[in-house]
Amino acid sequence: MVTPHSSPPSPSAAEVLHARYAGRLPAALEELAGPEHGVIDLPLHVAWSGLRSYDLDRPRLRMGLYRTVLAEGQHEDLVKLLNRDLLLAQWPVLRTLVSRHVRQVWEEAFPELAPAGSAAA
Repeated sequence: MVTPHSSPPSPSAAEVLHARYAGRLPAALEELAGPEHGVIDLPLHVAWSGLRSYDLDRPRLRMGLYRTVLAEGQHEDLVKLLNRDLLLAQWPVLRTLVSRHVRQVWEEAFPELAPAGSAAA
């Protein structure tokens, strides 16, 4: 039964996640000015449990850092901790390790991240 005071439908969980990740994005990949080498210690609001220190010169640790920052980082964390060139180089594998929502938001905003051939369809 519809009442005169019924509210509009609530957004789906997918819509909420999409909006959350989209709101954190940099305006351009060039804003990602994080380091290419060395050890990064993630702030507690990004990594509140488990590993917090990552060596960028170790590929598995670098991939773990990027996965964590993409999922949990705020805008400031993304631009400070992620590096454009490293993100582009890792994206073909990294895109399979992040959530569907993170992957969609980043690939919609930055077509250069989308797999080859997907833009032509």
